[in-house]
Amino acid sequence: MVIFGAGGDLTKRLLVPALYNLAHTGLLPEHFELIGVDMADLDADRWRDSLHAMLESFVGNAASESRIDKIDAATWQHLTGAITYIRGDLNDDGLYERLAQHIERPSPTGGNCLFYLAVADRFFGPVTAHLGKAGLLEEHWDPDGTKPERWRHLVIEKPFGHDRASARELNATILRNAEEHQIYRIDHFLGKETVQNIMALRFANGMFEPIWNRDRIDHVQITVAETVGVESRGRFYEKTGALRDMVPNHVFQLLAMVAMEPPAGFNARAVRSRKSDVFAAMRTVAPECAVRGQYGPAPNGAPGYRQEKDVAPDSGTETYVAMQVAIDNWRWAGVPFYLRTGKRMSRRVTEIAIRFKPAPQAPFEATNVAALPPNWLLLQIQPDEGIALQFEVKRPGPVVDLAAVRMAFKYADWFPKEPNVGYETLIYDVMMGDQTLFNRADMVEETWRVVSAVLEDWEARKPEDFPSYAAGSDGPAEADMLLERSGRAWRPVADTNSALR
Repeated sequence: MVIFGAGGDLTKRLLVPALYNLAHTGLLPEHFELIGVDMADLDADRWRDSLHAMLESFVGNAASESRIDKIDAATWQHLTGAITYIRGDLNDDGLYERLAQHIERPSPTGGNCLFYLAVADRFFGPVTAHLGKAGLLEEHWDPDGTKPERWRHLVIEKPFGHDRASARELNATILRNAEEHQIYRIDHFLGKETVQNIMALRFANGMFEPIWNRDRIDHVQITVAETVGVESRGRFYEKTGALRDMVPNHVFQLLAMVAMEPPAGFNARAVRSRKSDVFAAMRTVAPECAVRGQYGPAPNGAPGYRQEKDVAPDSGTETYVAMQVAIDNWRWAGVPFYLRTGKRMSRRVTEIAIRFKPAPQAPFEATNVAALPPNWLLLQIQPDEGIALQFEVKRPGPVVDLAAVRMAFKYADWFPKEPNVGYETLIYDVMMGDQTLFNRADMVEETWRVVSAVLEDWEARKPEDFPSYAAGSDGPAEADMLLERSGRAWRPVADTNSALR
């Protein structure tokens, strides 16, 4: 496994802990070699020591996603026993010549190689082109041409382009040097167990399919809220913003899981084709169906976005996005999907809330159907992973009175908490050649097409009301108006009842 950007934060905090967890559970190949590529002045021993020090900082740290109790010496030896560090400039042909000499030597790995681009997105195209020029992406196939005897896989992080045109250009560059079956456009949201469980919930339980459509569902809300600000990512965020950072990838992936048709099987071709159908059916979002916002200072004194490091004092970059999306197909025609994501909000939560249409008649005296609390199905991705269903029951007593109650399933109540940073499943799938949880070229381009009109409008008009929401709130008031014009309302982000308790 070759990691470009070996000294970076992604490598230390997520990739190496994920590899350690794979090794600890016996899922790392018996013959494994880790190669780091970076400009930093390091050698193999110093790189290994820096990775070990970072892993040690996670031990016993409840706030860490890795949840490592202790570092097992045998597991660490398996992971880093054959470790190499190659220093060089990513634009230097000589770097790839040295890398090729190292990889092509006789090795128990059999020549199989995973290239992971944990670098800034401006290097995705150049690194791929250099790998292709050096012959490092060439595979050897069996005589029948059915499977590679020596595979070469390429993992590309987000953001994959900044709009539809740049995504097309990047796809063209990469596909000139590698085949589609070699490319793994990664989205770490899809590595979360609760995201993958959406398909299990829908397609392994016959009770849901009859009501999973426009006849019974009123609308869907998808919320990805964070309590943190941009922290040290000001320079990156100024160029990117909340829409590019979150919507075409993370949020749309959640939407596709909810909206896709049943696949013919749980394989890459079937699942990705059904998700691609959803993206193709999504209407390009009109600017009037989208709202942007930027957090200001909090009442407790926390800085606003414009006071963050590396942020312009008059910045027009959005830290919050809400939009209404329409899917023009038979299942979802007329059902609005409301999406929102933001930083410095009142609570950290990723939730899919499906609201069902009310009963057509309530046969109870003096009961107004419209006044009854709605039926919700809640799929919580983080932090309280699980599923909840809200429905009506009769309150005990001689008077017929209805009350809303909730049945809830929590992952933590049924399954042991395993060390997991969200990358384990994805890295393992890349090694196994399973592209089910990764995007195809056409899927990426379609998601950018959906938000293209909004991006163009926002770039042409600088917002005049920024900052538009206080840090620690649920977002700008304009986002509420997005739903109010159709008589709907957002579920409160900070509502403790929305947690699976």
